[in-house]
This record gives sequence, structure tokens and C-alpha cells, in this order.
Amino acid sequence: MAVKIRLRRMGTKKSPFYRIVVADSRYPRDGRFIEELGFYDPMSEAKTFRVDSEKAEKWIASGAQPTDTVKALLKKQES
Repeated sequence: MAVKIRLRRMGTKKSPFYRIVVADSRYPRDGRFIEELGFYDPMSEAKTFRVDSEKAEKWIASGAQPTDTVKALLKKQES
């Protein structure tokens, strides 16, 4: 089972926000997921991003692969 940390699109048309979730790579983008780690709102003025870094580190240590976008967001949060 390939587990990924990825974005799950929420919100209305032309006003999206995203939840950062851990999901099996075979599940659809907005489908079933294992655990929710945080959220990302690119439409707000400050581009709000909040994630539980302890949970994210635990999942990455367990073998979960973050997508490129999530990896960039996590790197930006660290600095």
C-alpha cells in the first residue's frame, strides 16, 4: 500500500481551500483518507497554512511520501 500525504480540495467553485491528508495513492483525490493533518487556504491574503508537524513527521518516518506541493509547503513552514 503506497501512502501519500497530499492535498484534498474543498470549498466552492473559484474559492478553493485544501486539507492536507494522508491517503492511499489508489484513492481518488477527494475520496477516502486515513488521517487529516492540517489545511491550506491559498485564497486568503496571508495564504494560511497550518499542519500538525508531529503527525506529519510520524507519517513520513513510517514511509508516507508527500507530494511535491505538500513537500514545498512543509519546507516553507520549517523556515
